[in-house]
Amino acid sequence: MTQYLKTSKTLSERQQANKKVSLVVENILADIEQRGNAAVRELSLKFDNYDRQDYRLSQSEINSCIKQLSRQDIKDIEFAQQQVFNFATAQKACLLDLEVETRPGVILGHKNIPINSVGCYVPGGKYPLLASAHMSIITANVAGCSRIISCAPPFNGQPAPAIVAAQAMAGATEIYALGGIQAIGAMALGTDTIQPVDMLVGPGNAFVAEAKRQLFGRVGIDLFAGPTETLVIADDSVDAEMCATDLLGQAEHGVTTPAILLTNSLKLAQETLREIERLLTKLPTAEIARQSWHDYGEVIVCDSYEEMLQEAERIASEHVQVMTTRDDWFLSKMTNYGALFLGPRTNVAYGDKVIGTNHTLPTQKAARYTGGLWVGKFMKTCTFQKVLSDEATTEIGSYCSRLCQLEGFYGHAEQANLRVRRYGKQDVPYAGSVAAFNDDGTH
Repeated sequence: MTQYLKTSKTLSERQQANKKVSLVVENILADIEQRGNAAVRELSLKFDNYDRQDYRLSQSEINSCIKQLSRQDIKDIEFAQQQVFNFATAQKACLLDLEVETRPGVILGHKNIPINSVGCYVPGGKYPLLASAHMSIITANVAGCSRIISCAPPFNGQPAPAIVAAQAMAGATEIYALGGIQAIGAMALGTDTIQPVDMLVGPGNAFVAEAKRQLFGRVGIDLFAGPTETLVIADDSVDAEMCATDLLGQAEHGVTTPAILLTNSLKLAQETLREIERLLTKLPTAEIARQSWHDYGEVIVCDSYEEMLQEAERIASEHVQVMTTRDDWFLSKMTNYGALFLGPRTNVAYGDKVIGTNHTLPTQKAARYTGGLWVGKFMKTCTFQKVLSDEATTEIGSYCSRLCQLEGFYGHAEQANLRVRRYGKQDVPYAGSVAAFNDDGTH
């Protein structure tokens, strides 16, 4: 029987907060669409206390940011970006164009075509999250996107040097010191000075996520990436310090970050609760992590591994850290997750920052129907067809005509009939005519 030693805010409480966010975002996006640059500038001043005529950074500003980093900083960024590049390149190799002859003279296929223009959002209000630049910009470059613009909010009143360096090193074609809803709106809707993009990608806070949701359809989006989530699945093969560290390591993201311990050991659950309180006296980001844990942390104790699996599938968390004697069993059985981190030697921070898999992942149960950002998200798989012979178009046309008329689409049917008459030399009546069919159903 499942026990809940600690619960989080209720669903109704969360939904109430979401309604307020939705209304704010709707009004701001409407203002950006109507007033363009003027609205963006006012919003940047209001939310980030940052004002300039043009939010696009010049090459000299970019170079200045790069010079502020140490050589070791640069090497570390290069290492992380190389890992992301390597994995994205391997993923792209799985995406093959196709051309196949399905019947004599009938050629069908598809091409994987990069999206032309993408906007990458790099969050950086509380922390300069340069890793998000690697994940979006490099992956878009590997996909072959020709225009890759990137927005990140200012940090401490100026462009964040590490983020700017990461954006430039990743290959962004335009870099803007712009954050929040105003950045998302400017990229999607366009302004006097920013050409709109075809797709938006990247994580962000609740307002950024809601802006992407409202703009979906006018532009493509990667996924609905809200506040970070983490689920630790553990048994008594690991200790409370490791569980508590992995929970608080993600809880520091923000005050609405769900962090959940799922275990079949009551002893481990109780010890982890105590260890969390101890670590919160030492963690430099404890103020945020404590509120997040208080409001959104959960501890769930199950009777069996099967029950843990069932709970994990229900939760459908963004990050799932598995530290048990059955790690590979969970890998083979789980279907609802953004990314799995298997065994105590790995952890979510590796995925967030450096190991090479993409850290832009589905949240709020979206893992039930989508995976995370990857090179394939920046590409469109588009089909084509060719009919090469008179015999093939006559055969396909005859079937097509009958099926169209069965549905009442006589204009469609006549498209087929025209080919049958012209290339098959058959005297087919105009679509809709009673004589169009023989008693046996043939033309």
